[in-house]
Amino acid sequence: MSEGREALSGAIAGVAGGDRAALKTVYRLTSAKLFGTIIRIVPERERAEDILQDVYVKVWRRAGRFDGSKGSPITWLCTIARNTALNELRRDGRKVEPPADTLPEVEDSDALPADEWLCAMEESQALARCLQELSGDQRRSIRLAFFEGYSYSELAKKVDVPLGTMKSWVRRGLAGLKGCLGG
Repeated sequence: MSEGREALSGAIAGVAGGDRAALKTVYRLTSAKLFGTIIRIVPERERAEDILQDVYVKVWRRAGRFDGSKGSPITWLCTIARNTALNELRRDGRKVEPPADTLPEVEDSDALPADEWLCAMEESQALARCLQELSGDQRRSIRLAFFEGYSYSELAKKVDVPLGTMKSWVRRGLAGLKGCLGG
């Protein structure tokens, strides 16, 4: 286990024990990465900052649930951030479109930099490699669904394919990722 991962796991364990200083450590080590995860889904800065605060309230309440044997601490935290941002969009019943200059990425078949894929560098490199092994349609669909927060129906409409086709692309792509990542 890397030093950073170990430090973060220890801090989360401290948060689980009610240690406020440990929460400060978790915040210091992760706030920039988690904010980046949130702002890609909710590009309104003030709203994203509010969501980030909600994420750390959830971390305070749920730290005891973290199990380092099931994944890295940063992945656990990014999942909380992503789900909180997506839930906020769904609660409001609206989808925030990314700025117009990001829309061409839908057609981009090149790999994005590793830090775009996951918060943890070691996992992002493996994921980027595995994503490159998928078809372009699967790769773009997974990226938009999991990193931009689009639903199946929104994706199908966006790329003008039937809903069943979109679900199939994502399902096959996830199966391919699972096999490639050894899951």
